[in-house]
Amino acid sequence: MKWLRIRELIRKEFIQLFRDKKNRPILIISPIVQLLVFGYVVNYDIRDIRVAFFDQSRTHESRMLVDAFNANKVFRITHLSRDHRELEELLLKGKVDLGIKVGPDFSRRIRKGETADVQILVDGSMSNMASVRIAYTSLVLDRLNRELIRELYPQQLNYGKIDARIRAWYNPNLDSQNFFVPGIVAFLIMLISLLFTSMAIIREKEAGTMEQLIVTPVKPIELIVGKTIPYIIISLGQMVVVLPFAILWFSIPIAGSLILLFAAACIFLLSTLGIGLFISTISSTQQQAMMTTFFFILPFFMLSGFVFPIANMPVVVQWLTYVNPLRYFLVIIRGVFLKGVGMGVLWPEFAALTILGLVVFAGAVGRFRKRLD
Repeated sequence: MKWLRIRELIRKEFIQLFRDKKNRPILIISPIVQLLVFGYVVNYDIRDIRVAFFDQSRTHESRMLVDAFNANKVFRITHLSRDHRELEELLLKGKVDLGIKVGPDFSRRIRKGETADVQILVDGSMSNMASVRIAYTSLVLDRLNRELIRELYPQQLNYGKIDARIRAWYNPNLDSQNFFVPGIVAFLIMLISLLFTSMAIIREKEAGTMEQLIVTPVKPIELIVGKTIPYIIISLGQMVVVLPFAILWFSIPIAGSLILLFAAACIFLLSTLGIGLFISTISSTQQQAMMTTFFFILPFFMLSGFVFPIANMPVVVQWLTYVNPLRYFLVIIRGVFLKGVGMGVLWPEFAALTILGLVVFAGAVGRFRKRLD
């Protein structure tokens, strides 16, 4: 293997890649735009819950209930319904997220020391969001219950209780952006490297330059190395651009070693570039290569733990995640960003990424033949 031939192949690949004006915004602007879009869109933090009240009691106690929700910054009372039908229609049209119905005997029951029912109607079309909204509603009602007890029974009540002192490590404010943005960086690296590498060989065939490469003394392994190194450089360059943007724009803390993170990215690229080369060898056209690439991207995304916890998946699907390189890289990048852990903790992920990358890349090299068919 002669590095002079590889160097010229790398040079040719860069010239060929940047000669096409359509590739420039994809390589430079697209990662930043996608980081901004995904960073703001992929967010489970609930900051504005629209509430509609149907108050049939209209008493001091029911006004206390309204005030309790108004005092909470998460809730925003947007409608005061006149009847139950209007309340249901607001939920149906998506104008509110939560409907609260207070019965006419609400105040009388409380003053008699009985349990007063309040109907909470939640839009359950998005189950995750609905669960969080119900949890926030329960917190407001618990706080109001304590206030009502103090108002109705002003005497001091002393009793033993458990005082939970809760402290969240690694992400004290439980901001979902701190969890998702590092994952978006990993996903963007995979997307770009996989997409461009999958069309590397096909582009030579469609441009008619594959015949010229066949008659040259360039060996298949040299052609593969010359084709992959440019995309390694481009992917790492995009990571250099995207990481500071993620840290400064979204204020994502980074507690670990950047050197360790880049080392993990290089090993991760071994897998993605290998898969891209494999797609390139089995495809006949660039359109077919692109469609095959997206066939791989969606399962990688869904089975990586990016959004959905792997532990919640069926056992058979959990086994499939072990051949997903994005799964291991997400653990590494989140561990470095949020926990500041090093090789002593992340070595199983590094080992799995290395083995998977070597197997995939070796398979792609073995599949490649310097010929037109």
